[in-house]
Amino acid sequence: MKTSYSTIRQDWLSNVRGDLLAGLVVALALIPEAIAFSIIAGVDPKVGLYASFCIAVVIAFTGGRPGMISAATGAMALVMVLLVKDHGLQYLLAATVLTGVLQIVAGLLKLGALMRFVSRSVITGFVNALAILIFLAQLPELTNVSSVVYAMTAAGLVIIYGFPYITKALPSPLITIVVLTGVAMALKLDIRTVGDMGELPDSLPIFLLPDVPLNLETLKIIFPYAVTLATVGLLESMMTASIVDELTDTNSNKNRECVGQGIANIASGCIGGMAGCAMIGQSVINVKSGGRGRLSTLSAGVFLLLMVVFIGDWVARIPMAALVAVMIMVSIGTFSWSSIRNLREHPPTSSIVMIATVIVTVSTHDLAKGVFVGVLLSGIFFAHKVGRVLRIDRSSDDEGRLRIYSVVGQVFFASSETFIAAFDFKQAVQRVRIDVSRAHFWDITAVAALDKVVLKFKREGTEVEVLGLDEASTTMMDRFAIHDKPGAVEQLMH
Repeated sequence: MKTSYSTIRQDWLSNVRGDLLAGLVVALALIPEAIAFSIIAGVDPKVGLYASFCIAVVIAFTGGRPGMISAATGAMALVMVLLVKDHGLQYLLAATVLTGVLQIVAGLLKLGALMRFVSRSVITGFVNALAILIFLAQLPELTNVSSVVYAMTAAGLVIIYGFPYITKALPSPLITIVVLTGVAMALKLDIRTVGDMGELPDSLPIFLLPDVPLNLETLKIIFPYAVTLATVGLLESMMTASIVDELTDTNSNKNRECVGQGIANIASGCIGGMAGCAMIGQSVINVKSGGRGRLSTLSAGVFLLLMVVFIGDWVARIPMAALVAVMIMVSIGTFSWSSIRNLREHPPTSSIVMIATVIVTVSTHDLAKGVFVGVLLSGIFFAHKVGRVLRIDRSSDDEGRLRIYSVVGQVFFASSETFIAAFDFKQAVQRVRIDVSRAHFWDITAVAALDKVVLKFKREGTEVEVLGLDEASTTMMDRFAIHDKPGAVEQLMH
């Protein structure tokens, strides 16, 4: 009971002031992004805003990573476009609910543990790609605009990086937004504001189940989208959790995060919101602004709803230049600048994986594809590296009548050909002993390789003895090996 209380206190009450201020900054930055993501998906701005409020509030209680921000995201919005276009909003809401169900199942199956297969190079590439995408997303706000916009953005960056030298009591991004909004209103500057992004909702969301037929036809329509949304959402959330783990030097519960994301998306779909997931940009803003606990995530969602519903007229006047400055700060802070220096210091394979992840993610704007390519390359390079760590020593005994092969290393699909090539089948000898006490056979390809070696020796009339199989390798051999079965030599010859 004491442990539970201390955990709750740590997650919710250990940093109240910092969490509340950070939550306010995040909420201000969430508003234009939620509207933009709604536009991308082809739905009304309130769909993204309600989703961001709901997901942030729910994940604060159910998530596995305190201080991480989840809301409507661009990666998820891109997946929704065709579904909304072909079938409308209600099918999107149904797909959002199903997405949540699938994510809960993934958490219960402990699929969050799969993150251990994602290498450091992939995570670095993922981070760098997101930093580049965040920066590129700001360019439309800086293209074909007046010099005033550039001046305001530059002033915002000066405040963001200069204010901490004066005091760190208040988050500099919050000061930037307040000061630039005041300047824009006082000077009546004709520049783009949050209100120009779309109409803000003026009422609270209500609970409403998606209005779709509950039949197999509906499931056929929404299931493919739900699977993609669940995969992209969990992938981005797991990667973001790992990054926040590093930023805060704390650990997260990946499987709980999967379940929490699922519950949040179900809730979002039931109040008219779109599916969402963790946001690296907003999470970095939260951490950089002093947010550490669950209260920062909760306050971000609550402040967002209160601002758009009750003081929407004021929020609408925030100049986009102020938020662009904040997002440029996020982009600069997110990018792993040391990875550029490490290109020459790290092994070439690690650098290739990192660069490939960046290129694929940025070119496709699809985080899932970028990470998939990175993980695939990591696996290929790892298999190649391990496959080369195989040594087979040869010696003779009994006046040359016995040849002994000592196998050291891992035998699997990538090293099986090297294993077979190490044996001399044509040199006449009465007996062969294959000592595998310092080797391990991992898969059926390895089993087939040993079969081939033994049967080739038997075909030449040589007596073969295999010694030292460990327990796991013995189990594999008992199930799949054929070299000790009747007629095996004839089978090889044919």
